[in-house]
Amino acid sequence: MFESLSQRLDLVFQKLRKRGKLSTEDVDSALREVRLALLEADVHFSVVKDFIARVRTRAIGAEVSEALNPAQQVIKIVNEELIQTLGQAERLNLTGDKPRVVFMAGLQGSGKTTASAKLARLLKGQGERVLLIAADPYRPAAIKQLQTLGDQTGVDVFSLPNAKPPEIVRKGFDQAKKGGYSVAIVDTAGRSQLDEDLMDELRAIRKNVTPCETLLVVDAMTGQEALHIAEGFHKAVAITGLIFTKMDGDARGGAAISVRSVTGVPIKFLGVGEAVDALEVFDPKRMSARILGMGDMLGLIEKAEQAYDEKTAAAQAEKMLKGSFTLEDFADQIKQVRKMGPLSQLLDMMPGSMGAAARSIDPKDADKQMRKTEAIISSMTIEEKRYPDILNASRRRRIARGSGLDVQDVNRLLKQFRDVQRLMKTMQKTGGRNLPKMFG
Repeated sequence: MFESLSQRLDLVFQKLRKRGKLSTEDVDSALREVRLALLEADVHFSVVKDFIARVRTRAIGAEVSEALNPAQQVIKIVNEELIQTLGQAERLNLTGDKPRVVFMAGLQGSGKTTASAKLARLLKGQGERVLLIAADPYRPAAIKQLQTLGDQTGVDVFSLPNAKPPEIVRKGFDQAKKGGYSVAIVDTAGRSQLDEDLMDELRAIRKNVTPCETLLVVDAMTGQEALHIAEGFHKAVAITGLIFTKMDGDARGGAAISVRSVTGVPIKFLGVGEAVDALEVFDPKRMSARILGMGDMLGLIEKAEQAYDEKTAAAQAEKMLKGSFTLEDFADQIKQVRKMGPLSQLLDMMPGSMGAAARSIDPKDADKQMRKTEAIISSMTIEEKRYPDILNASRRRRIARGSGLDVQDVNRLLKQFRDVQRLMKTMQKTGGRNLPKMFG
């Protein structure tokens, strides 16, 4: 979502790096470009104005003039001020008597029902016993959608057909209390636009049940309109946090940067995909790092920890160092990488020059190649996977037919695998001393 903004800012910083010492004119010229980049990214004009003023005050003072590397110091200032604009990270408030109630509000099409299931899955992973309450009797198939998502995440769903939302929530809360659930997430009804009927219904629900959190789900693709939606809901029902969905889209996303300053409401979660595990806890430092092209290694590590089995990973590492790494292990590693999420997201998390090199890879081509590799290895016998040296021309033709690919694709995979084996043997013999020569 922030790709265009990141590229614009990177060009500004590249120009600054070419100068040994920065004058006031250099700083002003750079900040003009930063201002334009932020405005084009849909950041609110008042937020941009305040942000640029803070950066300029620090950038033309002693803080930069005494720095050994002025350009890096300006980048540091921009990063710190961007973090301040994004606000402090605020975690979900799950205090009080059980079951703690979380209201999910939002307009139709914002991804509220999916976000409810994602949050339920996240909390379940943290040891909570969660009940989803389907309180949207108006939208066709809304209850069925939540039940399907509940089945996928292993979370129970309470529904009461032909009842009004206040009654559904009251009885759902009673069910959560009797059933020993620690958290009840209420998927409320949405509307195509802000209206008083929607707000009255939310107020009526809150009379029966007092939530510890009221989260507004906002589609990041709506741009500046997201700020107006947040302000409207906040005035009516005092929302306590935001979930921005579709952050993996190609919209400009500036509202996510300015929402805290304009509305005073913190972002608590980001929806970064359609899968039920595609929900991230919002962290201003990590978002700023991504926007400024610094990557997000912490986020990458967290994804790896979720996807990888520690014992399996350790066993595979030992096999690689011993030179006994097989095509079976190769296929397992690809599956683990694919479990971490879309490759485009993983590449965006890589920092600095590593990230620049990684982003030169076409994620679609890489994903296609991984699927080809899985298809080829799946078409092999167990013996062939473990002892690829037995793959003669006849066997390779059979594997190509079985995977729906060409013999050249099979040959290419086997060459790549032999290269990996050769690399592992070299590491085993030299302790990695010859790796710089091998990679040029």
